[in-house]
Amino acid sequence: MSATLPERRSNLAARAVDSPAFTTVVVATIAVNAVVLGLQTYDGIVDRWGDLLDLVNALCLGIFVVELAIRVASYWPRPWRFFLSGWNVFDFVVIGAAFVPGIRQNSTLLRLVRLLRVVRIVRVLPDLRVLLLGVWRSVLPLASIAAVTAMLLFVYGMVGWIWFGDELPAEWGNIGRAMLTLFVMLTLENFPAYMDAAMDVEPWAWLYFVSFILIAAFIVLNVLIGIVLNSMEEAREFERRRALREQHGAAGPSPIDPEAHAHVAERIAILRRALEDLELQLALGSRAPDGRKPR
Repeated sequence: MSATLPERRSNLAARAVDSPAFTTVVVATIAVNAVVLGLQTYDGIVDRWGDLLDLVNALCLGIFVVELAIRVASYWPRPWRFFLSGWNVFDFVVIGAAFVPGIRQNSTLLRLVRLLRVVRIVRVLPDLRVLLLGVWRSVLPLASIAAVTAMLLFVYGMVGWIWFGDELPAEWGNIGRAMLTLFVMLTLENFPAYMDAAMDVEPWAWLYFVSFILIAAFIVLNVLIGIVLNSMEEAREFERRRALREQHGAAGPSPIDPEAHAHVAERIAILRRALEDLELQLALGSRAPDGRKPR
C-alpha cells in the first residue's frame, strides 16, 4: 500500500516538495538551463562567456541533484516508493546520467542529457503532463481518421489526375503528385491558385475543389479536433483520479471520489431514460390501429 497523505505530510521534505516555492525554483532552474543550452550554440558567445556558461550549467545540475534528494527523502520511511513512478525514474536517470563517466567524456551524449533536463518541465507542470497524455491517448483514434483521410486523398487524387493530369502535370501528373497537392490543400494553402488553374482546364472544376474542401478540410479536420479535445478531457480526468488515489493511498477509486458517484448517477439516468422509452413503447403498442385503446 502506498503512503497515505498524513504519512507524507508528517515529513518535512514532503511539505517542501508540495510547496509552490519548490516548484517555482525547479521551473526557474529548468528555464535557466534551457537558456544556457541555447546560448552554447553560438560560437561567439561560447568563446567569450564559455566558462561562465559552464559554471551556470554546473549550478543547475547541483540544484537538480538537491531537488532529487529532497524528493526521494519525501517518501521516507519508504524511499524506494519514489521509483514506483515512471516520471520519478525518468528524473533519476536524466540527472544521474550526467555523472556516468562514459557520458561525461562524450560531448554529444552529454548535450543530449542536458537537453533531457529541459524535458523534465513536463514532470513539474501538471497541465503539460495532461496535454502530452491527451495527445498519446488520441493516437489510436487518429489512426482511423488517418485511414479515412488517405482514402479521400486517393479517390480525389485519381479524379484530379483524370481531369487535370495532362494539362497540369506539375500538380496532377500522377497519383503521388495529386495526393500531395490535395494534402497541401487540406490546410487551405494555395487553394485559390490551384482552383483557378484547374478551372482554366475544366470550367466545372470548382465542384471538385469545393466538395473536397467541404468533405476533407472541414469535416475531417473538425472530427480530428474533436477527437483530440475528447482525449484531452479523458486525460484530465485520468490525471485527477491518479492524484486522488495518491492522495488517499488507495489502489482503486477513492471512496470519496466524486467521479465514482458521478458515474453511478449517469448510469441511473440512462436506466431511467430507457424505462421511460419502454413505457412509451408499451403505451403506444397497447392502442388499436384506429388510435383507440383495445377493449
